[in-house]
Amino acid sequence: MHAMTSGDVSAGWRVLAGRGHGWLRGSSPGLVGLALIVGAGSGLGAVVFRYLILGFTEFFTGTSDYSDAGRVANPHLPGLGVWFLLLAPVLGGLLYGPLVNRFAPEARGHGVPEVMFAVARNGGRIPVRVAIVKSLASALCIGSGGSVGREGPIVQIGSALGSSIGQWLRVPPHRIRLLVACGAAGGISATFNAPIAGVFFALELILRTFTAEAFGVIVLSSVTAAVVGRAVLGSAPFLVLPPFTLHSPLEYLLYAALGLGAGLLGWAFARVLYLIEDACDWVWRGPEWLRPAVGGLLLGGLLLLLPQMYGVGYPVLENGIEGRYAVGFLLVLLMGKMIATSLTIGIGGSGGVFAPSLFIGAMAGTAFGLAVQEAFPALGISPGAYGLVGMAAVFAGASHAPIAALVIVFELTGQYSIILPLMAAVALATGVSHLVSHKTIYTLKLLRRGVDIDADQTPDLLRTMTVAQAMRPVPEPVGPQTRPAEIARLPGASRYGALPVRGPGGGHLGAVLTSDGDAPDGAGGTAAGRAAHLPTLRPGDSLHDAVALLHEYEATGLPVVPADSSEPVGWLDHRDVLAAYAAAPSTPGASSVPRLPVT
Repeated sequence: MHAMTSGDVSAGWRVLAGRGHGWLRGSSPGLVGLALIVGAGSGLGAVVFRYLILGFTEFFTGTSDYSDAGRVANPHLPGLGVWFLLLAPVLGGLLYGPLVNRFAPEARGHGVPEVMFAVARNGGRIPVRVAIVKSLASALCIGSGGSVGREGPIVQIGSALGSSIGQWLRVPPHRIRLLVACGAAGGISATFNAPIAGVFFALELILRTFTAEAFGVIVLSSVTAAVVGRAVLGSAPFLVLPPFTLHSPLEYLLYAALGLGAGLLGWAFARVLYLIEDACDWVWRGPEWLRPAVGGLLLGGLLLLLPQMYGVGYPVLENGIEGRYAVGFLLVLLMGKMIATSLTIGIGGSGGVFAPSLFIGAMAGTAFGLAVQEAFPALGISPGAYGLVGMAAVFAGASHAPIAALVIVFELTGQYSIILPLMAAVALATGVSHLVSHKTIYTLKLLRRGVDIDADQTPDLLRTMTVAQAMRPVPEPVGPQTRPAEIARLPGASRYGALPVRGPGGGHLGAVLTSDGDAPDGAGGTAAGRAAHLPTLRPGDSLHDAVALLHEYEATGLPVVPADSSEPVGWLDHRDVLAAYAAAPSTPGASSVPRLPVT
């Protein structure tokens, strides 16, 4: 019997670790496992972020939500009266301004465009520090009075988590992008108790494409995050509103008119947002870390005039839809939110624009409903129903994401009775906004940086060619007892910097570096003892994705292993990629890429 040495044990563990890593990064079940991990992590992140906002809001105001507190003093500082509203944004800016400027400038703003850019242009890579900085900065900004939403931050937090896990495991770029979308879906799902909305938000706005694989893993991630969120935060609808009904078929015409107007309002909100941001850029000449604090004086002054703009403002939104405000005040709140959100972003604050879009739509829709009710009392109109429809329509007009807008508002409110007018208004809002401009509130931010993710890209052969079209035959494997001195003399050693090692039972054990031929013999001085597990490529991976891994392993090349096997069927290095690229037709629109021989 052959006695098992420590080298054999070590090699065995490396085999198991390598196979586990290959299973996670390359197989379909592995992707499902990663989606579940990202979903659970983003769900926990959403819960922590929610409590961070509550904690900072309590610290700055003495209440859990100041927007409908009724212009009261902070009980922690009663001597200041309501004047603490002038100082809270300044203090918050002094805290999050240096934090963002020093550690993660990409955490500034509303977050979603940065994630869209990472997916479209950066292989899904987002630094892990973004999740930490974004959560603290956005919670401080919202808690100290910033009139922004929490969906943008939680999308960026969840996406950064998914990206970090993918990068740590060195999964191919196309899978990192899927994990980024999983994190975004999980964040929306958990923070709003809206798992379906999380799925379509990720598909329409983050991935901007629909595939069966993407849909499946994003659904699993969203469901997992929702389970985590409901376990901690409960399962009640995010907004609790009275039931609304449609009283007359004639109302469909009124909802259509609301949809057209809301689409233009969503477009206008995007323009006001960046107009005020441009004005802030033009005025400010000081250091960026100080900008949120100084600009906080302007925001504080606005909060003194209109304290309903403090923070996200969902209680005020509910009050508006329930009919507690007159038409004139609803319009004041609408304009106030546009300016307050734009100012918060313009001074360097951190937060989302989805919630403000809903707020603006609710105020506009309810005001429209009240006006119609006054003009046509016989129709028995429910103004709040128009507020709900306005929420979805304005967001659709701003984002050009009609499915996400439709599902989000339905899940936030649980109101199915107005689904038909909701669908009609959202479709019209998206259409009229798209006619006015092809750019959205998210892509406009990227355009201002010179990035057009909607532009047609030059055909990229590396994205259309697969590893199977470029790989070469597997080098002749070495036996487990092969000594280092023998390795350099083997035929395959001249082509690649590594040779596969055949296990004692005949299976693939790993790869041994051909440079080990210079190593002395001795304990562990066999191919089995020195076998390392290189990352594996799949035959169907694109060469674009393969190049990222080959850059790290250019000295050895990488084995190509099918998903249903552990045995390599080919080997690939950067020279093979160049040869395949040179042999492929370069004419745009070429119908096919020639398949290079494997043997």
